[in-house]
Amino acid sequence: MIDILMKQAKHLFPGSFASVMATGALAVGLNLLGFHGLAPILIAVNTVLYTVLWLMTLIRLFRWPRELRVDVVSHSKGAGFFTLVAGTAVFGSQLLLTGGCIMIAKVLWFTALILWAVIMYTFFTAMTIRKEKPPLEKGFNGTWLLSSVATQSIAVLGTLLSPSVHQHQDILLFTSLSMYFLGSMLYLPLMALIFYRFAFVRFSYGELSPPYWISMGALAITTLAGSSLILHAEYFPLINEITPFLKGFTLFFWITGTWWIPLLVILTIWHYGFHRPPIRYNPQIWSMVFPLAMYTAGTFQFSKALQLPFVSVLSEGMAFLAVGSWIVVFLAMCTAILRSFGKMGDVK
Repeated sequence: MIDILMKQAKHLFPGSFASVMATGALAVGLNLLGFHGLAPILIAVNTVLYTVLWLMTLIRLFRWPRELRVDVVSHSKGAGFFTLVAGTAVFGSQLLLTGGCIMIAKVLWFTALILWAVIMYTFFTAMTIRKEKPPLEKGFNGTWLLSSVATQSIAVLGTLLSPSVHQHQDILLFTSLSMYFLGSMLYLPLMALIFYRFAFVRFSYGELSPPYWISMGALAITTLAGSSLILHAEYFPLINEITPFLKGFTLFFWITGTWWIPLLVILTIWHYGFHRPPIRYNPQIWSMVFPLAMYTAGTFQFSKALQLPFVSVLSEGMAFLAVGSWIVVFLAMCTAILRSFGKMGDVK
C-alpha cells in the first residue's frame, strides 16, 4: 500500500482534488433538495478521498519537490492546484450542511483561505515572470477557470458559516462578498480567452478535455455563492443594501451557465461520438461531474433567492444526471485503483 502511494504521489495529477469537489458538490445539492439518505456515505467517501489525496500531496511535496515545482509553474497544469483550495472549501460546506460539523468547517475555511493565497499568487506570478511561454493553444485550457471556482468556494463556505459565527460575523461576510466579486472578475477575462480559443484557434477533438466543463461549473458555483449571500443578507447590512445588484448579477451568471450546457453536450458528443477516442478513467473526468452537481445546488438556491420556484425543476432534473455520472466515474476510479494494485502485485 505504501509503495503504491509513493509511486502514485510522484506523478500525482495536479487536479486530483476535483474528485473531492464533485463529491462535496453532489452532497450539498442532494441535501438542499431534501435527499439526506446518501449523506453519511458521501461524507465517508469524501473523507477518505480528501485524506488520501492530502497524504499523497505531502509525500510529493517532501519527497519529489522538483516534480511538484515543475507542475506548479506549468501553463497547462499549474491551475489544477486550485482544486486543492476548492476541494477543501466544498468539503467544508458538505460537512457543515450534511454533518453539522461547524468547527471542522471553520478549520477548513481558514485552511482554504491560506491555500488560496499561496496558490493564487504563486501560480499567477509564475505565469507572469516565466521567460519562455507557450502559445495560447498549448498553454491555456479550461483548468484556468479553477481560479474562479476556488475563490467562489471560499465565498460559499464563509456565507454558510455566518449564522454560527457570533464574533466578527461582519468580517466573515465581507470576506465572502469580496471573494464573490473577485471570483466573478477572474471568470470574465478567462472566459473571453476560452471563446477566442474556441472560435479563432484551430481546435482538434483531442484538445476538448473534460476541464472545459468548468466553464459551466464556475458559473454554477458563482450562482450558488451569489444566491447564498442574498439568502443571508439579514446578517450584514451592506449585503442587504446591494441585494438588488446581487440579484441581477447572480441572474446573469445563472443564465450564462445554463446557456453553456447544450453547447458542452454537443461538443462532448462530437468528441466521443464522432471521433471515438478510447474511453478510460482519467482524474480529469471529475471536472465533468462537478459542474453537474454544482448546477444542482446553485440552481436550487437561485430559485429560492430570486423567488422563482419553477426554476427548481431544473435542479431536480440535473440531480439525477449528477448522481448517475458520479456513480459511473466513482466506479471507474475504483476499477483503476484495483488495477494499479494488481499491476504492483504482478511486478513483485
